[in-house]
Parts: sequence; structure tokens; C-alpha cells
Amino acid sequence: METLTVNIVDFNSTHYKAFEALNSAWIEKYFYLEPIDKEVLTKPDQYIFAHGGTIIMAEVDGIPVGTVALKRVNQQCFEMTKMAVDENYQGLKIGWKLGKAILAKAKEMGATKVILYSNRILVPAITMYHKLGFIEVPLEDSGYARSDIKMEIDV
Repeated sequence: METLTVNIVDFNSTHYKAFEALNSAWIEKYFYLEPIDKEVLTKPDQYIFAHGGTIIMAEVDGIPVGTVALKRVNQQCFEMTKMAVDENYQGLKIGWKLGKAILAKAKEMGATKVILYSNRILVPAITMYHKLGFIEVPLEDSGYARSDIKMEIDV
């Protein structure tokens, strides 16, 4: 495969359907869409942006192929959430680029810590989070039935 140019861009009004579709695809492949997933994915304005969070997208030739969101937990802490990469574009380090970019954005937004919730069956994702510098911490209720691991990083 030829080298792809991946652009990391801020979320805009053209990205709503891609944000929902990219996340729904992977969640439904491994788990099921929980009520909170449906809410966040169809109403990111209400669940992400209204509380001071943000979303970024990875694009190839102007087509959204990946995404990740930052949800504000409090003044210094954000949750990295809703990370997804189109199956046809996995293995090309797009998740890594999104992870690095969202952590830089978290720092710009005043974060000192970023947390995430995941599931141990998602081995490539967990491996990437470790490489980004996340460490496992005790898990409390995340609001998602599928979460069986919590990780955090100081930024």
C-alpha cells in the first residue's frame, strides 16, 4: 500500500455522521451499543462539547477514517473516549497519531491528567495506550458495562 497522508483535524459540522459510524462499527463488532453510547454518539454537542471537551478526526484524502474525543471530568482531568479507526485503515498508526494529538490537545486545554476506560480483549488498543505512557489504575464504575480496565497518564 502506498504511503497515506493522514491529517489530524478538529471536529467540524461535516463530521457528525463519521464520528457516530466509526465508533458504532467497532463497538458493535466486539460488544453492543449501550444506551450511553447512543447518547454520546448522536449528541456529542451535549456530552462532549458542552462540558468543555473536544473531538479530533483523522482524515485521508478528506475522508474521516478515525476519531477520538476528550471529555472533561474536572478542571485538570479529561477522559480520552470514543477512539475509533476505520477497519480498512487499521495497522497504519492512525490510532497512535490520534492518541499523540489528543494528549497534546489535553495539555493545551489545561489538563494535568487524562484517563480512559477500555476492555482487555482490545489488545492492540491496550498495547498502544501503554506505549503512549498510560498506566493501569484501579477501576471504578465508568458507566459502561464493557469497561474492565482504567488507565491514566499525567500530561
